[in-house]
Amino acid sequence: MSNPQDDNEISAVTAAQVARIADQGLYASATELTPEAVHLAEALVATLDGSAEGPLLPPELQQLVDQVRARATIDFPWITAHDGVRLSAFTIKLNTDEPRPVVIVPAGWTPLGWTIFAYTYLQLALRGYHVLAYTPRGIGLTFPLPSGGYLDARFTSGGTIDVAGPNDWADGSTAIDYAQERFEPSKIAFLGESYGSGISQLVAAQDPAGRVDAVVALSTWGNLATSLYDNGTRHLAAVKALVGFTGGPKERKFDPATLQLLADFEAGRNLENVEAWLSERAPSTYADETNARNVPTFFSNTWHETLFPVNQVVEHFERLTVPKRLNLWIGDHAAPEGAGLAIPSSTPNIPVQEALAWLDHHVLGVANEVPSWTPVSHQVMFTYRTEVDPATGDNVITEPAVREPKSSWSEVTTSTERWYLTSVGPDSRDGGLAKETETGWKQEFTAGRVTEATAVGKLIATGQAEWKGNPKTYPTDKFERQHLAVWTTGPLDAVANGPARRVRGVPELTLTVRSTADSATLVAYLFDVAPDDTARIITHEPLTLTELTPGADRTATWKLQAAGYDVAAGHRLALVVNSKDALYSDALTDAGVDSATTTITSVDGEAAHLTLPLG
Repeated sequence: MSNPQDDNEISAVTAAQVARIADQGLYASATELTPEAVHLAEALVATLDGSAEGPLLPPELQQLVDQVRARATIDFPWITAHDGVRLSAFTIKLNTDEPRPVVIVPAGWTPLGWTIFAYTYLQLALRGYHVLAYTPRGIGLTFPLPSGGYLDARFTSGGTIDVAGPNDWADGSTAIDYAQERFEPSKIAFLGESYGSGISQLVAAQDPAGRVDAVVALSTWGNLATSLYDNGTRHLAAVKALVGFTGGPKERKFDPATLQLLADFEAGRNLENVEAWLSERAPSTYADETNARNVPTFFSNTWHETLFPVNQVVEHFERLTVPKRLNLWIGDHAAPEGAGLAIPSSTPNIPVQEALAWLDHHVLGVANEVPSWTPVSHQVMFTYRTEVDPATGDNVITEPAVREPKSSWSEVTTSTERWYLTSVGPDSRDGGLAKETETGWKQEFTAGRVTEATAVGKLIATGQAEWKGNPKTYPTDKFERQHLAVWTTGPLDAVANGPARRVRGVPELTLTVRSTADSATLVAYLFDVAPDDTARIITHEPLTLTELTPGADRTATWKLQAAGYDVAAGHRLALVVNSKDALYSDALTDAGVDSATTTITSVDGEAAHLTLPLG
């Protein structure tokens, strides 16, 4: 959005701009919203607050605004927190004396604060809810002034960002206080996406009076510590993106203590303090409190999530004994629900529709399909049908991907099979994945370089393309064997006239490593390789080993991220291990070492193997 000092006229939103949001999502990159998403938010807010000088919205959106205005009162209040910080808010109060529930929406981690999902607030009002949306403290656009100091946008909240810490929990309770006074609601629900989803879960667990009746958590986290620091490896790209997406300079957005923690995280020092700080902000830390309050909680995440990887959400979900639902989708952070929260669409956005149905049942008391849902439902990558759009050359989904309902996460995996890493595979230049053990071999590579084998091409953008039918393709002949190691199966046969393998759950890798350095990072990738030697990624996960004795063996076992993937008949599985991915910290960079030799081997008694979950 433009600087509030500028007097820029807002132009009308076109149908083509709305179509681009539907196609490309909300994010131009991990640190930038698309111009179309920004323009739509500006136009919708200007229409709602009456500052628009003429019609700005497409007919369907304008009709929605008119419908809500006819039955509700719209306001733009400021809510004062316990410490005097002022929170920018937006409310819709239904014009009725009948008690109605309220949905409270803490905004996500976005420079536009509460404005980006104004469309959803209008939809909630039409469904029969009062609405209170607010920007969490510190979030939102902040503009430096030529004379010094800063000017905040109207949707920017005061204070500094607490990263879903105790101040944010208290702010959520203050929002409940405000809602009770303003609306006298029959029930209270929280709905959040990304940052707002974590805050929603934490307020439900921490509100002193236990006033939250249901939660919807979209693109969420369960354990913030393992989301950002796991297996000895820091998720640097995710944190860098978040710090760059607050709406202003970090010196303005974070207090000195948080700036120190961020600096420690980046440098890889004092990590015990960082872990404790992140764990305090993890809903999983308070699972017992959530269970005691029996708060119905709806989760929606993606298989290839790069900000809050899927395993930690699944682990949190499994600990909860409340009424619960876990949806897992193709793509990356916010791809499934982002556009559906921001714009109308000719086809329903199922991730959003199911989230709203959850609220309708648990808060409005609607007799809908929710009681018949299984607790778990997941899409299978990449089982959608597509056709090529001649205008763009991109795939367009013509039939959605298969979804599989499960009564619990434990039912996702029904069996496992073990593939042993061997010296020579079907392609003599690479190792093999076989059913019989082989020890004594070794594969060496020079560590310290990013390779063509990567988790994603671009943070968030690669997953958005997946969601829209265009998963990244990897030419495996370009994998730099001097900087990585590869093991493959032969072509796999169909099983019972179906796919060759139905990968379902969490793969696990065991291998023995030695290095010429005293620490090493290993990034394991599992690929589906087509007959033409192009590949799609199934899953991945890094591991960092420290306190190695140079030249001595260390056997390690670690879990890759969960996956739901069908490997077609005639395709091969490929396991790739390298030393560096742009998403993560790596041991050599941390040590100030340019390169080292990494050796992967298989030893007697601990044969290197991949355990593949099947369903």
